[in-house]
Amino acid sequence: MLKLYNTLTKNKEMFKPIKNKKVGIYTCGPTVYGYAHIGNLRTYIFADILKKYLKYEGYKVKHVMNITDVGHLTSDGDTGEDKIEKEARLEHKSAWDIANFYTHVFFEDSEALNIEKPDIISKATDYIKDQIEFIQKLEKKGFTYVIKDGVYFDTSKLKDYGKLAKLDIKGLKAGARIKSVIGKKNITDFALWKFSPKDKKRQMEWDSPWGRGFPGWHIECSTMSMKHLGKTIDIHTGGIDHIPVHHTNEIAQSEALTGKPFVNYWMHGEFLLVKSGRMGKSEGNLIKISDLQEEGYNPLAYRLLTLQAHYRDKLDFTKRNLKAAQITLNRIYNDIRRYLSIKKETSGLNISDILDKSDQKFEQAMNDDLNTPKAFAEIFKLLNKVNKLLDLNKLSSTDGQKIFNLLLKFDHVFGLSFEKIKKEEILPVEIEILIKDRENARRVKNFKKADEIRVSLKNKGIELEDTAKDVRWKKIDKF
Repeated sequence: MLKLYNTLTKNKEMFKPIKNKKVGIYTCGPTVYGYAHIGNLRTYIFADILKKYLKYEGYKVKHVMNITDVGHLTSDGDTGEDKIEKEARLEHKSAWDIANFYTHVFFEDSEALNIEKPDIISKATDYIKDQIEFIQKLEKKGFTYVIKDGVYFDTSKLKDYGKLAKLDIKGLKAGARIKSVIGKKNITDFALWKFSPKDKKRQMEWDSPWGRGFPGWHIECSTMSMKHLGKTIDIHTGGIDHIPVHHTNEIAQSEALTGKPFVNYWMHGEFLLVKSGRMGKSEGNLIKISDLQEEGYNPLAYRLLTLQAHYRDKLDFTKRNLKAAQITLNRIYNDIRRYLSIKKETSGLNISDILDKSDQKFEQAMNDDLNTPKAFAEIFKLLNKVNKLLDLNKLSSTDGQKIFNLLLKFDHVFGLSFEKIKKEEILPVEIEILIKDRENARRVKNFKKADEIRVSLKNKGIELEDTAKDVRWKKIDKF
């Protein structure tokens, strides 16, 4: 049985969807005012692993993700400039162009990391009418009030406001994350609709019953999740930084409207750290996937690195551990090439027990709140066992295919592109000729020529390993 850690209850709980074998997932998507850094992308890898494992377990998944292209201010306290409008001013472009460009880049980065696209991608600007209607319903229920700069939600009307973050409302003071706005009744009240400044025209603004302006950041997620997934969602994912403000406010406005639980399972990914500090644009330590690619790293090495830490644990990023992940990935690819190139027709072994135990251990680890480090350790145990048998020439081509099939099954969750190895041409003809020429040179004890061919092959990215029984090749790890 799958157990998931629920941020709301602070416990691991047996997962039980609202509808049998059907799961609705809502993921808080990016605010598209700049490049997503690898810390942001770690959260989306975690959501992707969750979705892939649910499918692996036979669930039909409907995944919705928003794109915040309006309304996210530079302060969580409903003050400051809209991030999209600010970037448009700095880049001398339209706000629409900024949002479209960075949305496109985000999905390019996601594709490089084998992150599956959501079933529904909803942009906040496409749902302005729906958001206005949502606010009107809250207004009729008495949860809103209007002040000089916008329409606000009155958090004092909810007895359990702040339950997700376990906020101490009475002890809360204005600070970096929640600043005072003149006219707010309570420090935790938040904007549902902001009025456009009177002294300048915004690029993104709309008419509403309360005045011309734009939606607050939080209202989009409640509106769009309910439109596509219903009043109560099975799972809502996001970064841990969303807990105290954004997700807390989503719960407040949603449950005020419906009187029902907004989300059954809240799941949050932890921070990626650089030199023990949080990665971010404001911290000045932003690293993009494209930066890693320019240095020659496979983006999937970064995906593998994130799998080696639990999604609820902080992960320190260094080039050293990324390099280790790249080497590990290359090693697995080369192991797979060996399994697929076994020529022996029969072995007399029954490796089903080994494979079945690995399959069982993998699922046990993943059922324990997506414990990817433990699940990946099981893969290494499997590789070590079958590689020893392969070194002893005890595996047949059928065994090799069975091993590959199990690894491919695991990879339906891990997303490391094992299937691409099978589609490779095993070796170009000219490489095969060089290997045979070297074997012939060694046979006649022309070791000088044999060494020259070895060096030539190495320059072409192929490394040879001489064993007592044959010559094996592998692609050279770049790092």
